[in-house]
This record gives sequence, structure tokens and C-alpha cells, in this order.
Amino acid sequence: MPQWLCNQLTRAFRKKDRRQIKLLNECWFFYRNSPGESSDAQ
Repeated sequence: MPQWLCNQLTRAFRKKDRRQIKLLNECWFFYRNSPGESSDAQ
């Protein structure tokens, strides 16, 4: 997982911002499933 996404997820969880958590979660699944993006697979 990219560091920027990890930081934003941490911030969203701390604030209990459900809308932001959902958005970032969708973003991560889209990022993970997009072709050619296996270099940041952790």
C-alpha cells in the first residue's frame, strides 16, 4: 500500500470519518486491481 494512502487512512480512522474511509477503501481496491500496478503490492 502506498504511504500516502496509508497516512490518509490512519487520519480518517482517527477522526472516525466514515465517508473518507469508504472513499479510500474504494481507491485502494481500484489501485490494487488496476493492471500494471504491482510494484507497490504491499
